[in-house]
Amino acid sequence: MTTTHYTRAELARLIDHTILRPEARASDVARLCDEGLEHGFCSVCVNPWWVPECVRRVGGSPVRVCTVAGFPLGATTPEQKACEARLAVAAGATEIDMVANIGALRDGQRDVVVRDIAAVVDAVRSANPDALVKVIVETRALTEPEIILACRCVAEAQADFIKTSTGFHPAGGATAEHVAFLKRHIAPIRVKASGGIRDLSSALAMLEAGADRLGTSSGVAILAELEKR
Repeated sequence: MTTTHYTRAELARLIDHTILRPEARASDVARLCDEGLEHGFCSVCVNPWWVPECVRRVGGSPVRVCTVAGFPLGATTPEQKACEARLAVAAGATEIDMVANIGALRDGQRDVVVRDIAAVVDAVRSANPDALVKVIVETRALTEPEIILACRCVAEAQADFIKTSTGFHPAGGATAEHVAFLKRHIAPIRVKASGGIRDLSSALAMLEAGADRLGTSSGVAILAELEKR
């Protein structure tokens, strides 16, 4: 399937419909869940506090509940991230987007980064073997050798996805070039592009580059744009 031939439903199933703003209110999360159900997004992605509410609203549907661990800095301990992830899965989340230890990654501390990711993977798989772990590495803040190291760490820790960005780092979000670079160095592990994907052209560019999933708060607008084509 080429990116120019996605149906509305096919594209929606590749989108994690996201609201991670700290000021998000209950009404915002309710709307996110309603839109997730209406448009058939792959998941709704929220901060951990909102997981039970999202499970209540979308539970039993194909829409998954995604949340974050170590977000947005990645500078907490492996044990803290694992605890966050375990509690979130116990509350009903089926996808965890964790932030890797970016400082350790930039220092080349492979063992530290692998242990960091593996702690979350082990916690999640113990709680629910079918739950997924995505590892955020902030590609815009890394050099190419550091991105390659990140790919190796994610693969060694047996996570399910590598993810470009939190969307909160001042260096910026996803680029098609970084998505393609990740795909070359981590396949068959999947790639999630996130950060700055606000319109159809940027969404399709990420998919064309090899993204398997998109994280965006603009999913409804992207689908509307697709329908107008």
